[in-house]
Amino acid sequence: MTISSAVCNSFKQQILVGTHNFTTTSGDDFKLALYTSSASLGAGTTAYATTNEISNTSGSAYTAGGKEIVSVTPALDGSVACCDFADISFTSASFTANGCLIYNDSQADKAVCVVAFGGDKTVSSGTFTIQFPAASSSAAIVRIA
Repeated sequence: MTISSAVCNSFKQQILVGTHNFTTTSGDDFKLALYTSSASLGAGTTAYATTNEISNTSGSAYTAGGKEIVSVTPALDGSVACCDFADISFTSASFTANGCLIYNDSQADKAVCVVAFGGDKTVSSGTFTIQFPAASSSAAIVRIA
């Protein structure tokens, strides 16, 4: 099994029919779910699923479905449309994650993109933070060229 970073193919088609709204004030609700190295996620992922989602081994830092992330209204950087998300943290956490899925909780849990962490990342009774790159044509997690 493997987690491969990709914008999901189904998301690309859904953009053209107006399924997703990333605007800050009236947009959809997006979530980030964490997965173990046993997960199989990538461009072909179509929706959030609990299979191989991490489990929190101590405290209440992580619950099934992950955590809501705040979208920053998309903008253009040159000729590239890009979207940023506010960084998120799971505090008092004890778990191991290998990657994550960003999905649209407002639209039947449709997948947006998968991010591989490049290996297992472990936290033990601490804070697990995901820092999103700037909304730029070369760095944003979600960008359309």
